[in-house]
Amino acid sequence: MAEKETIVVIGAGVLGLSCALYIQQHLPPSQTIILAAREFPHHTSINYASPWAGAHYRPVPGSTIQFTREETQAKRTYEHFKTLASHEPGSGVQSIQGIEHLENPPQEYLDPENIRNAYGHLDGFSQLTEEECPPGVKWGVQYKTFVVNSPVYCAYLLRQFVLKGGRTRGYTFQDPREAFHLASAVKTVVNCSGMGFGDEKSFIIRGQTCLVRNPCSMTVTRQNSDGSWSFCIPRPLGGGTIVGGTKQPHNWDPNPSLETRGQLLANAAKWFPFEEGKAGQFDVIRDIIGRRPTREGGIRIEAEKLSDGRETLVHAYGAGGRGFELSWGVAEDVFELMKENGLVKEKASL
Repeated sequence: MAEKETIVVIGAGVLGLSCALYIQQHLPPSQTIILAAREFPHHTSINYASPWAGAHYRPVPGSTIQFTREETQAKRTYEHFKTLASHEPGSGVQSIQGIEHLENPPQEYLDPENIRNAYGHLDGFSQLTEEECPPGVKWGVQYKTFVVNSPVYCAYLLRQFVLKGGRTRGYTFQDPREAFHLASAVKTVVNCSGMGFGDEKSFIIRGQTCLVRNPCSMTVTRQNSDGSWSFCIPRPLGGGTIVGGTKQPHNWDPNPSLETRGQLLANAAKWFPFEEGKAGQFDVIRDIIGRRPTREGGIRIEAEKLSDGRETLVHAYGAGGRGFELSWGVAEDVFELMKENGLVKEKASL
């Protein structure tokens, strides 16, 4: 019997987990897959960003090439989340009402075509009238969105991968080429490492949020008049509510700031739908710090032939703060790229 060819996926963040599971679902019997990473969903590390994420599905309007590419990935992920929320409640994905209120909307939010492109696929989408918006809000929308209990979802993806026969390997990589030696007959390595092993276009964005016990029945995204942003995201399956948030490029401070916590909660207290009797007070569980692996120009999705011509690195990293929103669309794009390069033969339909 011929030896099976092994594909190795590096990284068990939401992109690595999604890519590993999607590729696995479409592999022929002649190929197998290993997921190798330094951290897995049961680990906690400031540099392992996925389990710390909010996370929710929220469009980002724009007209650049990067925005256009990400819109297509986001729309496909939205459809996947719709299926999970309906049929796999244990995945940690839940359908919910989303609200956006902007006090000083940027120009891209005032372009009707941008809004149609970014929001048009959302169920229940409508632009809010001035009467429907709170005082001071100049732009508002509502739509059906999805919230994700990120540690539960990451564990779900890994569990599905293992139950379907996938193998895992704990490994700290110094160079992606090490992955070609983790099993025999490895010709393809998918690099979902986050930062991309020294890619000069990669950088971190430090984020600080606050996990609170206060329940909330919707996501609320609020832009303040000074341009700063505030949001709340309930985590399904009794995971509390995330109040955020900050974006600090190139900030490597691992310590949560009490001053930042105070500002986040003070901003959110102005509009948060508190339960009766809470008198505008948050019940804090913990501060959360995460480093989002970001890349100038957006996610790198590219096949790179190594010098011997027999081995190929497929890159998929640098999603920044949109890893969950883009994840399933990225996984589909990675698999299509692998097919185009003859790295995988799609599983035959029965």
